Amino acid sequence: MHDIDIRPHIIDRVVARRGRHHLFDRIDAKTTALVVIDMQPTFVAEGGAGEVPMSRGIVPNINAVAQVLRDRGGVVVWVVHANARIGDSSDWSGFYDRFVAQDVRARTIEMNAPRPTSDALWHGLDVHPSDVHIVKNRYSALVSGSSGLERSLRSLGITNLLIAGTKTNVCCESTGRDAMMLDFFPIMVSDCLAALSDEEHRATLETFIQQFGDVMTSGEVAERLK
Repeated sequence: MHDIDIRPHIIDRVVARRGRHHLFDRIDAKTTALVVIDMQPTFVAEGGAGEVPMSRGIVPNINAVAQVLRDRGGVVVWVVHANARIGDSSDWSGFYDRFVAQDVRARTIEMNAPRPTSDALWHGLDVHPSDVHIVKNRYSALVSGSSGLERSLRSLGITNLLIAGTKTNVCCESTGRDAMMLDFFPIMVSDCLAALSDEEHRATLETFIQQFGDVMTSGEVAERLK
């Protein structure tokens, strides 16, 4: 797990701009969803095609926040990435054919193939029958055509999104940014997120809190949910 803080001068900027550090003193659980992104073997398992080693360390925190939110009437949403194979490529050839080296392309496409919900998520996650499951096929789960996440959230009356998962600076950041653009209120849960380095993790959080939403620890979120 990343053991870093947002630097004081960034917090000073935030306070100067909006008059306070955090946007929320209280979070209404009944209008809140924990959106957990890409916590699947491709990224979490040791030796996975897109392994993010730090992701294994955030599993207990994700489980804890999920349970607090469920207990208070909120929603937990598990989002996994999947792309369908088309010939030797996939339905996202713009990514696989340009950003993935040929010698690992087939393995990556195979690991990201659509799977039943029971097989898609990392085994250490505490998944409940009441939870929502979404499949996306682009970095952001909220970009047009990527998934049914927005429709599901609107139908459930959700306005606040707690963003967790991996990578902090790719799929989680992309989803969080689009959430703000769609008038949701996103919060990046810093110790429920994982990137490939502390530097990438912190860069995302420092940009996010200045322009797109809020950043809190799992403990800060739990306190506000009470």
